[in-house]
Amino acid sequence: MPPPPRREVRKLVRKLGVAARPTEQKNAVAALAFLCCDPDNQAAIAAAGAIPDLVVLLGPVFQAGVQRDAASALTSLAMDGDNETAIAAAGAIPPLMQLLGPGSAAEVQQMAAGALQNLSMNADNVVTITAAGAIPRLVQLLGPGSSAEVQQAAAGALRNLAVNADNKVTIAAAGAILRLVQLLGPGSAALAQRNVSGALGNLAKTAENAATLTAAGAIPALKQLQRSTSDVHTRWFTTRALWSLVNRDAGSVAAIGTAEANAEVQEAMRALRI
Repeated sequence: MPPPPRREVRKLVRKLGVAARPTEQKNAVAALAFLCCDPDNQAAIAAAGAIPDLVVLLGPVFQAGVQRDAASALTSLAMDGDNETAIAAAGAIPPLMQLLGPGSAAEVQQMAAGALQNLSMNADNVVTITAAGAIPRLVQLLGPGSSAEVQQAAAGALRNLAVNADNKVTIAAAGAILRLVQLLGPGSAALAQRNVSGALGNLAKTAENAATLTAAGAIPALKQLQRSTSDVHTRWFTTRALWSLVNRDAGSVAAIGTAEANAEVQEAMRALRI
């Protein structure tokens, strides 16, 4: 589908503003969320000044559908590095964090967590997201009361946040490890398994977390997923997590098995060129 003319994009962006009627805002943000799914449209939408207005539409005075579509558009726009910075500078992180709460509909929580996942690819944004108190809320969303889509998005955000050394401790202290391990199983969707195994791989890089992972039963779950998955990213993440456990927790070597620790895991690492 060819990108819409720039004048049409600018017209939609103007309808996001406070002077527009609620119905116009609702229709415009839905249209922009759809258009943002195509990377070819994202630069034009950002250049038209959509980001500040989209951030405003995350606020509590707007309907859930408007919040959802605004968060969806920001999720797509945040895939660009420059937009990551612009979205955070426009003040998006605090309202996105608020939308993770229990008062939000599941689809709003999903989009807010997805936006934070993409924004957390930026190291400065990681600090801001953590300071806003997002980690405990993201961990809460891993629980059985959340939809599979919300769990998947929350795990993806925690995966990126766990790259930060301090956050490895904070995320574990918030009770994430057991909940993440529980989401490794075959009942989880493939993308959720990818995000979860990635998060565990990042968390396993401290000795304390490695011991907690082993005690939580991560080893058999990671081994099973490593062998059964057809997703190369998930296989990479599970193998990396097992490798980290072997190197940081003596109990993990016993749990994996000495022969496997020295053969199977290393063979997988070589095959994946890790």
